[in-house]
Amino acid sequence: MAGALTVELGDRGYPVHVVEDELSGLGQALRSVVKAERVALVTDSNVGPLWAERATASLRGAGFGLSLHTLPAGEANKNLATWATLVDELLAAPVDRRTPVVALGGGVVGDMAGFAAAATLRGLPFVQVPTTLLAMVDSSVGGKTAVNHAAGKNLVGAFHQPKLVYADMRTLRTLPTDEVRAGLGEVVKTALLGDAAFFERLEKSAGALAGADVGALADVVRNCVRIKAAVVAEDEREAGVRAILNLGHTVAHGLERVLGYGALRHGEAVAIGLVAEARWAEAKGFCEAGVADRVAQLFGELGLAHEIPAVDRAAVAAAMRLDKKARATFVRVPVPTRVGETVQVSVSNDELHELLG
Repeated sequence: MAGALTVELGDRGYPVHVVEDELSGLGQALRSVVKAERVALVTDSNVGPLWAERATASLRGAGFGLSLHTLPAGEANKNLATWATLVDELLAAPVDRRTPVVALGGGVVGDMAGFAAAATLRGLPFVQVPTTLLAMVDSSVGGKTAVNHAAGKNLVGAFHQPKLVYADMRTLRTLPTDEVRAGLGEVVKTALLGDAAFFERLEKSAGALAGADVGALADVVRNCVRIKAAVVAEDEREAGVRAILNLGHTVAHGLERVLGYGALRHGEAVAIGLVAEARWAEAKGFCEAGVADRVAQLFGELGLAHEIPAVDRAAVAAAMRLDKKARATFVRVPVPTRVGETVQVSVSNDELHELLG
């Protein structure tokens, strides 16, 4: 496999390893970036039985002592109550300020463990070991950690950059194909917002990607990490350009809140949001004609639904007003201008329902 990519953040920069070694190199990779005697390994009830033993063996082989913490799986458990229980467990383990919190799992595990690491003892080292495509291409890179709140998705959290990201492509082989396909929602988003050539390659390789071909997916992960790392390096805390990474997410987060967290996989919601927001952008003259159809066709070939489901659209519009990008009377919404280019526009609260078509 190719060498590590790097997220360039000065002395807080970190490597992103994209490997195929069944986690055997995790311990040595961690040993190269932290000085600690113990680690706290956080996983969930789905991933733990599949990969915790291999991760534990690698970490212990590198000389680390270890405590294992297993969260209940699923987006419905990404909340303050579960987070507080994890913090209690970390403090009881115990941890000290050098103890890295290692997140082994998908985006929910990464967000929960990362936010716990950010808050416990006012900040513990943090490591992402993503085991879903969605986490590999998006949530594991960039330092956003959060839990959901009744008022909206990811509204309580912190920026807390990892020390290391270790993405092992072989973990995708234990992931249901539908879960892999859901991750392609974020892949298409990443290409659409900033790399037309990458988008074209996705169109040409849609069959292999829909079939979860690991070789094709490894190239996808590297490209997504490359694009996101460049954006994060320019705007770490989303003061400006980083907000374009929320392309498709205004509608997606509104749907997730109204339908209930976990009713749609996040990548599925993003696919729907990308098409809806591109159609709106075309209708308003922000985006060149044909982009939305091109995105919809790609999602069709990837096996992802991309139409708004049966839902209370007024409730979704109300939920969108609580978006993290919201201001008093409007929401800043990133939309495509063409494949590979994105602009942020202000949509008034009264007009948000138009995003749903």
